[in-house]
Amino acid sequence: MKQRVLVIDDDKLVADTLSLIFLANGFQSEARYSAAAGLERARSFDPELVLCDVTMPDENGLEFAEQLHRERPQTRMLMLSAYSSNASKVEAQSSRLGRPLKLLCKPCRPELLLRTAAEMLATA
Repeated sequence: MKQRVLVIDDDKLVADTLSLIFLANGFQSEARYSAAAGLERARSFDPELVLCDVTMPDENGLEFAEQLHRERPQTRMLMLSAYSSNASKVEAQSSRLGRPLKLLCKPCRPELLLRTAAEMLATA
């Protein structure tokens, strides 16, 4: 059975591209364009891994991570950001939640994305 990955980014091109990278590499993958839509889809899609942008309008990725953790504590999370300044915020949220949240800076090479995802899924 293919592992499920949910990509959440308000930039549709980024979300769709990342989802396609996972699809092309043997995953079942879907994209959503807001934290609310991502949380709704996570409830039925049951992803093993969620990739989520940190900086989004309305609800940001860190708020999303908190909600996902409450509802689906077993789901791995990989945060994405174009701003390296978000690293400390992600680290603080990871510590607060008591769960690992990794951060990759956008744009990132597909090889790094897939390797990081595989490492996170291997610890599931």
